[in-house]
Amino acid sequence: MFLRSSLRRIQHLTQRHIKTTVVASEMPDSLRSTLVSNDYRTVECNIAAQSKLHEGKFYTIPSDVKKQLFSGGGFPKQFENQLKTFTETCLMIRQPALELIQYIQNTDFSKPTTRYVIYGENGVGKSLALAHVLHYGYQNDFVLVHVPWVPNWMKRPKEIANASQEGFIDLPFDAAAWLLHFKNHNSKLLGKLDLKTSKDYIWSKRESTPAGSTLLELVEHGIARIKFASGIITNLLAELKLHATASRCKVMVAIDGYNAFFHPETRILTDNKQSVSPDRITLTQPFLNITKYDWINGVCVLVIDKIGMTEGFMESYMPRYLLGRTGFEHLDPFVPVRIQNYNDKEFHSCIQYYLDRHWIQKTPDGFEEQLKHMSNKNPYCVMQLTRSL
Repeated sequence: MFLRSSLRRIQHLTQRHIKTTVVASEMPDSLRSTLVSNDYRTVECNIAAQSKLHEGKFYTIPSDVKKQLFSGGGFPKQFENQLKTFTETCLMIRQPALELIQYIQNTDFSKPTTRYVIYGENGVGKSLALAHVLHYGYQNDFVLVHVPWVPNWMKRPKEIANASQEGFIDLPFDAAAWLLHFKNHNSKLLGKLDLKTSKDYIWSKRESTPAGSTLLELVEHGIARIKFASGIITNLLAELKLHATASRCKVMVAIDGYNAFFHPETRILTDNKQSVSPDRITLTQPFLNITKYDWINGVCVLVIDKIGMTEGFMESYMPRYLLGRTGFEHLDPFVPVRIQNYNDKEFHSCIQYYLDRHWIQKTPDGFEEQLKHMSNKNPYCVMQLTRSL
């Protein structure tokens, strides 16, 4: 009730000032540029060179890179829709992501793989922090192992089938879609690295992948023959660990909604209408294996999220609660990275960017303070509350 009345108040404030203010969308570009400062943007798109000087500013991801990295997912749906309206892809450089990237830059990759766990309340920008780190990995020649949103597999699989291993459920279409996502990310880099399979893989009496085949050939077989896609993911990730440990490549594992692997239940039902636990899904174990610390030349950046849980399991956003005992022990030790609401500088930059993109067109006196109070500077709330303005 308070949110509705406050939103009406903002809209009322804007209507009162329509006759005395110039609507931003009707301004000439030259006039608009004088009213909306440009200190919320930076031209520094080399993420390794971004520093505290760039905190709170937006940088642009080129459209071809955005298509390569995020065409298979990685941005929240509402943010993706916003990008279509803005006709560009910009991410804010925020302190937690910047600090995490600096940790990765200073990593001794001869040591066991470090696991970072991004956590925080709903809507604070956890997935966008992961996207920022993923872009860094792309720019710095990491082989990317990216899962855009694990709960999609556990709640909304495209199709299910009984796996060859008794008691397990296979998600063949989702597995093939992930292999295509992996190929889009890494095809150019894998072509340069020329990584080979270490042994023969037998899929059927007539189908096999001999030792010495390229990893791209292994991936393409899984895309073409979705029946074997889940098994190919298992072997692909095992091969990547071997190559990284042999110092032939660096691997970045980036998984959003990672806690869904340890959730007590899924929405997948057996033929007997029994709920299947995540550990009985064939896609689970390969991604648990690659997030262990028994290999080198890798880094794991994992997001845990209350939204990845089902009703009755959303009481806290803390890692110990969302991962449960099994998940927490699987990752321990890990480095926690907390994402919080905007600070004042980030909030102001966001408003300036929204003005520039015409997402906000009217800003009467007191608008910014009222919006700050209503949204508590939560990025998602700011986006939602300004939709109609």
